[in-house]
Amino acid sequence: MTMVETPQHLYCDTPPTILRNREEKFRTAKDVPFWLFIADFVFPRMVKARFHSMMYKGIENLENRDKTKAVLFYTNHNNWWDGIVGFNVARFIMKGRLRLMIEEMNRFPLFQYIGCFPINKKTPQDAIKALRYAVTTLDKPDINFWLFPQGIIRPPHYRPEVFQSGLAYLVENAVKKFGGVNLCPVAVNYTFLRQDKPEVVLEFGACQPYYDFKYDRKEFCHKLEREFEQLCDNQQAQISSGNFEGYRYLYKQKLSWWRDIERRLKNIGMKDSNKQ
Repeated sequence: MTMVETPQHLYCDTPPTILRNREEKFRTAKDVPFWLFIADFVFPRMVKARFHSMMYKGIENLENRDKTKAVLFYTNHNNWWDGIVGFNVARFIMKGRLRLMIEEMNRFPLFQYIGCFPINKKTPQDAIKALRYAVTTLDKPDINFWLFPQGIIRPPHYRPEVFQSGLAYLVENAVKKFGGVNLCPVAVNYTFLRQDKPEVVLEFGACQPYYDFKYDRKEFCHKLEREFEQLCDNQQAQISSGNFEGYRYLYKQKLSWWRDIERRLKNIGMKDSNKQ
């Protein structure tokens, strides 16, 4: 008898590197021009193939950043596309370089050459090794570090937001090592609007430069959790009310041939009704 697969185990609280329990080779992030050229060609086309558009607003909040320091973006982690979205933001909105921690990066070793590096959560020692390395990557102002502080994929609109302490660790140690870092929340929503494909909707929150760190890490994370949850809830409320004021497109699909025919037929009908 064939077993029917059910969706009850779509989400798991155990990180995949713990589940797989395999040795993971640590790879440092690099910026190799050839592979960046390939990624710059492939990743936008992947988004365009699967989504009708990628739109964003709040980029003016980045004007408040310290342009001599790296930007640490923190965002929700709901699906496989989040890293691809981060790459597009870093390369085509911020015009900079990406840094991204990926679990099980041994499955995607080429990502090392476009700014990614692994984090293995099998042991606390392995995880802290990745975090220590992550701090060293926040050394240049064109670095756009894309971090998922939830630490694991969560369902869309998961509540409450719960951040792991890695975010506070990075801020604290970037301040110590480089004299400061910019911290910017990004709410990312994947949703169907008026088209036959979903759309990627991003909102950049207030960008805050940090030059000292005199916080308890847990309290700092709780503060950011509340602020980020409010940003995401406000974004969802605006989407639900059909309010897209202030958004601009990074990508938008051209009208497909069959939708163009549909639009033309509707226009013919409208012209005929106007004559009556």
